[in-house]
This record gives sequence, structure tokens and C-alpha cells, in this order.
Amino acid sequence: MNVQRVLAIFEKDMKDFMKNMMMLTMPVIPIVLAILYRQLVGEEEIPPLMVYLVIGVIFSSVTTSSLITMMAEETEKKTLRGLLLSPASILDIIVGKSLVTSLITLLTLLISLAILGMNSFMNFPTIIGIILVFVFFLFIGIGIGLFAKSLAATSAYLMPIMFLFGFTPMIELFGLPADSIVMKIANLFPIMLLMKIDETSSWSSLIGVVVWLIAAAVFMYSFFKKRMKDE
Repeated sequence: MNVQRVLAIFEKDMKDFMKNMMMLTMPVIPIVLAILYRQLVGEEEIPPLMVYLVIGVIFSSVTTSSLITMMAEETEKKTLRGLLLSPASILDIIVGKSLVTSLITLLTLLISLAILGMNSFMNFPTIIGIILVFVFFLFIGIGIGLFAKSLAATSAYLMPIMFLFGFTPMIELFGLPADSIVMKIANLFPIMLLMKIDETSSWSSLIGVVVWLIAAAVFMYSFFKKRMKDE
């Protein structure tokens, strides 16, 4: 990994991020949601459902959305072609592209959890799980960003990601039986696995998260190779 190339990509993305009003407002959404939940509950402990819904919103609307938008913009401006054909390796591009998004995601997550209360996140398996799920959303964002042909098309790709992966905890609000097929499928999704890790302090659900992470990595890498061949 070439540090100078990584920092050059980071500097360019930071400038692009600061110029894009849509990306600047995305971190506000989960913070406002956290404030609303805190006002709703008052001094009582925030239910895990609300906490993990906010985390899902952060990872989908900040992490994934920012990466898709930045890479789609580069596709429209024809700068992604130059980046892929540059001496920068795939690792350089992934790390460089991830730095700005990681920084914004971390700040949003810390602010939101400070508002909601962080007591339930003090066990080590949950912290590891949060990091792995974050990387999953990161890889998904890069993969879809490479696939998207234009900035206008990004919302069509982002909405399914938000509802399938970000808003998964909302399924519990429908009051479905725990043994229903819908709940069994929903419980296999990353945020739901993260809730189980937090609830049981068990490492077993981390295996499921790792499987999702590997699948996302393969998804991202396949589009890297496809885009490089197209260019």
C-alpha cells in the first residue's frame, strides 16, 4: 500500500465531500433520529431496537450512501477511469476512498451513541461486531458505486440497501412470531446479528457477520475487476 497515493485520494474525496450538500446533510439524519428517540424515552434506557435502528441508518445512509455518491460522481466526471488506470493498487483505492467515509461515520456514530447512551456497547464482541458490520456496508458502498453508471441512478440502488440492511430492526415492530419464516430470514441479516451479539455477548453470531463481510468483499472485488476491464 502506497501511503502517498492513499492520502492523495483522501484529500480529493474530502474536498468533494465538503462541496456536496447531500452528503453533508446525511450525517444529520441519524443524529436527529437519536435526539427524537431520546426525547421520546426521556431518562429511561433506550430500547436496543431503537439503538440498532439508528446504527443501521448510520451505516446505510452515511457509510454506503457517501461511497456510492462519490464514486458515481467520479464516473460522471470521467475521473474514475483515470483512478482505475493509475498506478494506485486496488488496496490503495479502497483505503483512500474509505478514509473520508470512515471518519464521518465514526463521528456520527459517536455523537448518536452519546445521545442514546453507550452502556450496552461496553462488551468486546459487540464492538468487534460493529466494526465488521461497518466494513460490510463500506464494501457494499464501493461495489455499488463501481456499478452505478450515473449519479441520478444512485437512489435506485441505495433505497433497497437501506430497507434491506439498514432498517432491518423495524421488522420487530410488526409483531410477527419469532418462529415465522420472515423473522427467521430477518434474523440472519447483519444488524439483527449485531443485536444478538449485544444481547448474548456471544461470539457465535459473529460467524454470520463474517459470512456477510466475505460476500460483500467478493461483490466489491468483482466489480473492481469488471470496471477495470471495461476501462
